[in-house]
Amino acid sequence: MNPRRDIAAMLTTTLITWTGQRATAVALPLVALAETGSVWTTGLVGGAVGLPVLTSAWWARRLRQRLTGGRTLACVLAVQVVGLLVVPVGVAFGGISAAHLAATGLITGCATALSGPAQRALLADLGDRVGPTAATKALAWQDFLHRVTMIFAPPLAGWAVAQGGTMPLLWAEATGVAVAALLMLGVRGTAAPAAELDVAPPLRDVLRRHRDIRIGVTMSAVGGLVWFAFTLGLAILGAQTARPGILVSAALTGYGIGSLAGALLAPTLVPRLPMLATMATGWAALGVTFLALPALTGSPALLGCAAAAGGFFMPLGIGALNRLISTTTEGADRRAAFAAESLLHDGAVSTGLLLGGAVIGLAGAGPTLIAAGAVQLGVALLAVPRRPRWFRTAATPAANA
Repeated sequence: MNPRRDIAAMLTTTLITWTGQRATAVALPLVALAETGSVWTTGLVGGAVGLPVLTSAWWARRLRQRLTGGRTLACVLAVQVVGLLVVPVGVAFGGISAAHLAATGLITGCATALSGPAQRALLADLGDRVGPTAATKALAWQDFLHRVTMIFAPPLAGWAVAQGGTMPLLWAEATGVAVAALLMLGVRGTAAPAAELDVAPPLRDVLRRHRDIRIGVTMSAVGGLVWFAFTLGLAILGAQTARPGILVSAALTGYGIGSLAGALLAPTLVPRLPMLATMATGWAALGVTFLALPALTGSPALLGCAAAAGGFFMPLGIGALNRLISTTTEGADRRAAFAAESLLHDGAVSTGLLLGGAVIGLAGAGPTLIAAGAVQLGVALLAVPRRPRWFRTAATPAANA
């Protein structure tokens, strides 16, 4: 296969696996509740998935340097299939318990912690073989596919549950990931040099040596930390104003539509835009959106429009960060940088959701949204340069060392 076909195979893998993940997010809590009769188990898988992700900086440090080609990534996806089969096989053989749910979460969490950053790094490697902007475009198309599945997979899953129950969805996801693993077998990569296998760079060292990446990852982590103000905050505001579910659904719908539009344009725009400025603009726009939302709760339509405006800029900012990593790093540093991006953002989202309810309970939903918006605006100022590098459209490794 040539690099373009390898990229197409990887993007197909992304579409398959993320469709399955979005669909299972609908079905799995229902299976947990039906099989165990306990409400607390409905979030057990999600919590267990987060543990390997949060600790991956330590246990995955050397392992990620071996994930440089389709065959090794196919092995990771095979492990994910094993994790996905724990629940449906358990149900088929008489029932499941909390232990089954924890096991499937831990196994799939380990696979996810490895495969996500490794796939982005491999996409960037393949793009480098095609042309100077191919890596940026491939990563932007991958983000677009993530967002497409966010729109169509949940309602599709809801329809499937209504038609045939929850278990077929779990079997379907395991089958889909198995197909994705077969697709990955044909993707060629570059074997990591022995020196990279022996000396895997710690994530903090990579961030310390690459100033601009450190700034971008910091903005992403802070944005993830305060994301709870959007989802939990609007849900609580809706309940407090006798419109339960209306505000948060309007905002999430608007955000999804806006982000999908931005993601569709990202492959064209991101290679032409200055990287730090684009990242800062994305987080600043979302911060302004957060600041405006409490004043717009009287109109779900205006709320949705504001959320769409904030959502539009996010794929551009994420694409700029991926472009920055792919153009200023290579080899072990590239894999570590993508891992740091994933770890810090996903870990921050989990932490924010864990603590967000208590914060909103103490401060109120409206003030929390305003504070979250102000924090995102503040962190965007980190991108203000001390020298005229803000509006550059290209970068070299030396410039960030």
